[in-house]
Amino acid sequence: MEKGSFSVEWLAQSSRGGAREMPGEFRPSSEGSPPQTPPSIPADSPRDGEAAQRSPGHEAGSGGAAPGRSRTKFSAVQLQELERSFREQRYIGAGEKRRLAAVLNLSQSQIKTWFQNRRMKFKRQTQDAR
Repeated sequence: MEKGSFSVEWLAQSSRGGAREMPGEFRPSSEGSPPQTPPSIPADSPRDGEAAQRSPGHEAGSGGAAPGRSRTKFSAVQLQELERSFREQRYIGAGEKRRLAAVLNLSQSQIKTWFQNRRMKFKRQTQDAR
């Protein structure tokens, strides 16, 4: 079976139902509409209007975090209390989440996210130990 050269744009269009031809089978569209870019053009090449469609802070190389939101650096005291709470119970309840948020001066969503991330780290560690 032959491997085709599929571009990211072509795959995205085909998943939305926009592209029907295979890569390399570029057919000009009907007259009256602008010609479509052939799917064989590399994904990293600039396109007209593509930069205008992106909002600031959403470049391809950005870390994926919301613009203006930096990564939370937990203090040693916060981490110690979060880890202690995690050792007692891996899934945090609403009351404990409110208590930790108040004691540690963090938001409830930060507490929730920390527990989600910590459970995934625990899962990776236990799978690696097998």
